Amino acid sequence: MKLIGWAIALAAAGITPAAAGAQAPVPSQATATTAPATATPPAGTAQDSAKPDAAQPAIVPGSVGHMIPTPGIGEPDGRKGIQTQVTPIGEEAAAFHNNWLLVLCAAISIFVLVLLLVALWKFRRSANPTPSRNSHNTTLEVVWTLLPVLILVAIAIPSIRLLRHQYSPPAADVTVKVIGHQWYWSYELPDYGVAFDSYMLKEASDPTRQANQRARTDNDGPPLLAVDNRLVIPAGKVVKFIITADDVIHSFAMPAFWIKQDANPGQLHETWAKVDRPGVYFGQCSELCGARHGFMPIAIEVVPQAQFAQWVAQNGGKMPAAKAAVVPAAATTATPAAAAPNAQPTPAVEQSATNQPATAQN
Repeated sequence: MKLIGWAIALAAAGITPAAAGAQAPVPSQATATTAPATATPPAGTAQDSAKPDAAQPAIVPGSVGHMIPTPGIGEPDGRKGIQTQVTPIGEEAAAFHNNWLLVLCAAISIFVLVLLLVALWKFRRSANPTPSRNSHNTTLEVVWTLLPVLILVAIAIPSIRLLRHQYSPPAADVTVKVIGHQWYWSYELPDYGVAFDSYMLKEASDPTRQANQRARTDNDGPPLLAVDNRLVIPAGKVVKFIITADDVIHSFAMPAFWIKQDANPGQLHETWAKVDRPGVYFGQCSELCGARHGFMPIAIEVVPQAQFAQWVAQNGGKMPAAKAAVVPAAATTATPAAAAPNAQPTPAVEQSATNQPATAQN
């Protein structure tokens, strides 16, 4: 029996190395399979891996789509208050905050402080060795009940007016669809045939910046806010933003426009802005959306109408007015042919002219 045990042990020892040798090539095969995946950059780290900057047109600072930002306008500048507002809704909201809410908060705080000081002094122990036993005062109770109600009503009236203006937008001149991704933004202008992605520009010293990524300069905007492709909109036009997401919840926030709208997957949310001042305005995602949440900024460039048309053409789009102009041109071309000098007034011609409206109706 001992010999049989030794035989079994020797057989197992001989089989184990053979099995290990047979399984050894498997890890190398898995490594070979996964190796190419490491060559693909993770989402949000490259502008466009298929289009290196060397193959794109040279960027001219100050040109359309690359306007140089104005310090202190549309970007954080260290102030404690609200950014300078450039939309009608933003101006109304900022005035409500600065001229009414802050004043009211300061008045209430001073009033309460005065009451505390009076109570501490008037009802101190040395001046009142025998404290009062009063527990009710009808007049005082009515006052401290009605006064907060009146304060809330005074806040509610301008608040409701602001909400009505914000959620009753005028007719839109331009519609922009905004899509949040981990961790970049996509923009679509369906009426103009323009669609593109927008990534954050990294610093020249950033070790994670790839060879196909253009480094940020001061002409692009502040660090962590500059992007490779800005959204360009026309000045003085009502722009409607339709906002959604394709993975997790993001938030499209543009402080200078008084916009902060969540982007939820499977839902469409709407907001609007009308900016009269040309310039560059910066925002960022304001909803915790993953590891690189702090690296998906928003940059919107507001330009005159002529430069907006130029930007649309540069991005392969077409202005809607150009499409509509085809119909009047065709009508103008057909009119001289019908009124040729050699044409003779025959009944057939009169019948054709009479049937034109009917043909158009059909």
